[in-house]
Amino acid sequence: MAGSDKNVALPRPRVMLLGYDRHPRVHEEAKRLQPEIEKHADVVLCDFSQKSDLAAIEADLAIVLGGDGSILRAARQMGYKQVPTVGVNLGRLGFLADLSPEELLAKLPDIVSGKFTTVEHLMLDCQLLRGDQLVARQLGLNEVALMAGGPFAILDVDLYVDQQLMTTYSSDGLIISTPVGSTAHSLSAGGPILRKDVQAIVITPIAAHTLTVRPVVDAAERVYEMHVRQPHEGTAVVVDGQVLCTVEPDDRIRVQRAEPVFQMISIPGHSYYGTLREKLGWGGRMQSKK
Repeated sequence: MAGSDKNVALPRPRVMLLGYDRHPRVHEEAKRLQPEIEKHADVVLCDFSQKSDLAAIEADLAIVLGGDGSILRAARQMGYKQVPTVGVNLGRLGFLADLSPEELLAKLPDIVSGKFTTVEHLMLDCQLLRGDQLVARQLGLNEVALMAGGPFAILDVDLYVDQQLMTTYSSDGLIISTPVGSTAHSLSAGGPILRKDVQAIVITPIAAHTLTVRPVVDAAERVYEMHVRQPHEGTAVVVDGQVLCTVEPDDRIRVQRAEPVFQMISIPGHSYYGTLREKLGWGGRMQSKK
């Protein structure tokens, strides 16, 4: 018996609408965009306080309103259960959040129907070890920074790579950065820019005491450990701009590739180098004023 053709309704994607409530436009844009999003998908969560455990939410997509900082918070909230993410910029152009609200609405039908590609970004797993005890642990998308802190004297940090001593840094701190984070704190400290999909990390000292000490690019597969024999009172580990833990003598900060990867939805027409040119002001030749 021949069967008849039937239109099979595909399940509507489940979307998390996220943002940072301190951004002046988040609530305004969320109120405007949510009805449009709900024409194509089910909004299963709206969270603008960064307090929800996103790993407990069953979702297919995350739409993040704000800027790169909002995306970093969302990645941290998702933890080990990352979902494809769209960044909607509500201010200055971001390296991650480079889609305008209007572009989101134009591309939304394609996005919710799965007509998109994702770029997987390396994440870091940071652990602070005190003897045999795991004191603190956090995922990072940008970087892990060991900051000297008060009383603002030079800090000595022994860096081990795969359990072999690389060197001792005498500086104001040390940054271990992902390619995404290479355009953030690491760049301001003099580090190189890595393309976002490169599988590598950058080690960048902050105001190194020795001029011959320079940033190093190394393989993402290695295990990095920062040993601090004599931290200052204010020495701390900072992951993506958030203080993870203060450091005590002989603590070890272990940094390695995390199991999950951050999944950024790629929109046609948005060029990585185009973003770099606009964000960093790479305008070519300088023009003199007449």
